[in-house]
Amino acid sequence: MTTAAPAETRADQAPSPHPPRRRWAGRVLVGAAALWLVFTLAHRMISGRSWLWLAVDTVPPLAFLLVPLVLGLGATVRRHRRAVALLAAAGLLLGAGLSGVNLRWWQGGDGAAPPDALRIFSWNTGYWDEWGETEALYRVLREADADVYLLQEYWYEQGHPTEETLARLRAEFPEHQVVVLGELVTLSRVPVLRQVPVEAPDLPAAVAEAGDEWRYKALRTDLDLGAGRVLSAYNVHLPVQLSPEHGPFDGDFYRIMREQRAQREPQWRALARDVRANPHPVLLAGDLNTTPAMGDLRKVPEGLRDAKYAMSSPYPASWAYRPEWPHWWRLDWAFVSPQVRVHDYRFGTAGGASDHRPQELRVSLS
Repeated sequence: MTTAAPAETRADQAPSPHPPRRRWAGRVLVGAAALWLVFTLAHRMISGRSWLWLAVDTVPPLAFLLVPLVLGLGATVRRHRRAVALLAAAGLLLGAGLSGVNLRWWQGGDGAAPPDALRIFSWNTGYWDEWGETEALYRVLREADADVYLLQEYWYEQGHPTEETLARLRAEFPEHQVVVLGELVTLSRVPVLRQVPVEAPDLPAAVAEAGDEWRYKALRTDLDLGAGRVLSAYNVHLPVQLSPEHGPFDGDFYRIMREQRAQREPQWRALARDVRANPHPVLLAGDLNTTPAMGDLRKVPEGLRDAKYAMSSPYPASWAYRPEWPHWWRLDWAFVSPQVRVHDYRFGTAGGASDHRPQELRVSLS
């Protein structure tokens, strides 16, 4: 005879309201959110202080915004919902400032530009015209019609630009004074009162002796704006922090990072010293090989502010690893002292002549 099943199931035998798969997913989300929070905290503490972290610094800055937001969405899993939400929120608060997002994109810059505002054009030209992009390069420069050009990488990977190259540059811009120092070129339509190589005396000997392209990474030109007004324009190109040709399982990968930091640090210090001793208003622009997430931004000379408040883009980015990829990184920067007003600032198009987008600004003195 078959015994009838009990009418009610005992409480200690009741089925779990959370299926095993959901419980497993909840634990994974908690672990992921906790790991991201620890990573973000470590990045805040180590970036800019250790050469070993330079590889980690290549993380796309937008990840510090997107990852905690995605994890926060995962908090909809009923089990561990509160833990995931709290960990994701902490990661977001700690890392949002590293994301490169421009919170002032809708505010505009310092008002309408006056008639005497300067048009500034800063660009890493990508080994000048070594790969046959000569005409595209000059077309981008001519169309900018800038008063001041701050150009980086005026050199070839295998040697120096020829006198013929420099002669064409002068012929293309007859109204501009041409100042060349190593790989840096400054063209100015306004009078140049003084040109100052920013010297880094504590560079490694091998670098200092390798030539001006390696020795000088900042060129200062004092520009005469009339009526006793002077603007110091710093043309800057800091060394890249690592070599993409070597992977983390290659011993040269770590040697190159250590050597590159030994080049970068003296240049940061030299810039800080020169700006601190400079009595004039300052505009510092160029390829800093530094992303918004890198602690190296703490080494920007004191008293300068990022000009991105005059940008209309909510996520300004200037470089992509490959031309067909989206621009996830901002490596090119413009900083100004309080006396400099920035009326407009944007990243232009490189016309296929470089992997960097040019910076275009209109500035005036207050």
